[in-house]
Amino acid sequence: MDILDQDDLFIPLPDGTRLAARLWRPAQGGPVPAVLEYIPYRKRDNTLPRDETIHPWIAAQGYACLRVDIRGCGDSEGVFDDEYSPQELADACDVIAWIAAQGWCSGAVGMMGKSWGAFNSLQVAALRPPALRAVVKVCGTVDRFNDDIHFKGGCLLGENFGWGSLMLSYGARPADPLLRPDWRQDFRRRLATLPHLSEVWTGHQSRDAYWKHGSVCEDYAALGCPVLTVGGWADNYMNAPPRWS
Repeated sequence: MDILDQDDLFIPLPDGTRLAARLWRPAQGGPVPAVLEYIPYRKRDNTLPRDETIHPWIAAQGYACLRVDIRGCGDSEGVFDDEYSPQELADACDVIAWIAAQGWCSGAVGMMGKSWGAFNSLQVAALRPPALRAVVKVCGTVDRFNDDIHFKGGCLLGENFGWGSLMLSYGARPADPLLRPDWRQDFRRRLATLPHLSEVWTGHQSRDAYWKHGSVCEDYAALGCPVLTVGGWADNYMNAPPRWS
């Protein structure tokens, strides 16, 4: 199947911010269902080799497949504030509505992802955007406090600092000048506003409202679509699949 590949797409949000996206879809035929992956890891460099393996394959099965940078990350406009923040999840709902309204989309949208993309797929499903029909998640959990990289059994994990520092290196990089003529101004804004997530996470050492936000185990009934959850005994998130049973 011939695939169209658009790597300079920007999705407008209601507040005027634009999120950078790459779209793969069948070149012929009518509208098709869409699959969204929505993560902060820079589609033009960091995840590029992986994206160019996974997403075209899915598109060849008859789907429109989109890889979108979260607000303030990669080539997307705006300010990044935290992992799985209300802003991130609201943006995802707006992106899904935008995708569903495009002429190449049948109106049905799914989400997929591993780790960050698995977490926010579940959390978006709990918000029930009308066009979201299914989620496929790999290596993600339903409990942000007990089963993520921050705390385990009440103990602070070393990865809390390691991953928080790595997110600084991802976030404190400019957008691609080929896509963003305003990259220099945007880069300065990123450096001035980027949170040190390790400090944020360490500031919540009990299962308070911060961790309950986005933990879908608080209310499984809120999930508004079917979910396929995938995990294994060697995964860091091995507890998630049995918790669904």
